[in-house]
Amino acid sequence: MAQVFLHYATPQGVVLNQCVAEVNDLTEVRAYAVRSVQSLISAPSLEDWRSWVLHARDDLGSELFAVPFASLLGEPH
Repeated sequence: MAQVFLHYATPQGVVLNQCVAEVNDLTEVRAYAVRSVQSLISAPSLEDWRSWVLHARDDLGSELFAVPFASLLGEPH
């Protein structure tokens, strides 16, 4: 089991740090990260999410993966 930290970032800097409790594997934390991003972008908001990125880091600060919000947004209309 490992502890993973999620950081929501914009070009202006880190917006929110969120600690994910102990996880069994990267598949579990990646699914959680994608759900978190989908939850933010699906809520009514005036925010332009295209430049946001969720970074997952281990307890030593090494990046495990990143989820660009744009990868989960549909094509712009």
